Amino acid sequence: QVQLVESGGGSVQAGDSLRLSCAASGRTFSRYAVGWFRTKPGKERVFLSAITWGGSRIDFADSMKGRFTISRDNTKNTVYLQMNSLKPEDTGVYYCAAANTLRKVAEGPDYWGQGTQVTVSS
Repeated sequence: QVQLVESGGGSVQAGDSLRLSCAASGRTFSRYAVGWFRTKPGKERVFLSAITWGGSRIDFADSMKGRFTISRDNTKNTVYLQMNSLKPEDTGVYYCAAANTLRKVAEGPDYWGQGTQVTVSS
C-alpha cells in the first residue's frame, strides 16, 4: 500500500517556476514508478511524465518537453516535478500517481494523490 501527498502548487505569473513534490509513505515505495498528471476543468486527466525507481523516465506531453523535469529522491520517498517557464495553459490540478511499471502509471495507476492546484496568470 502506498499513500501519496502532493505539495508545492500555487499561483504564479507566466515565466515563473514551481517545484511540485509527491511524498509517499509505505515501505515498498522504491519499487514503484511514479508519475504526474494534470487536469483542467471539464477535461480529462492528462498524463505528463513518469519515473522508475532507477531513474528511467517517460515524458508524454509535448507541451512540457524542455520545461518540465521529473526526478525522484528515494532516500526521501519523494518525486518532484520541476516546472519552468510556466504558461497560463499549464494551469490545472496536478496529481501524482504510482504503479509498479511506467506503462501502468501512464495507463492506469494503482494509487493517486489528492492533487495540488497550479494557477499561472499572464
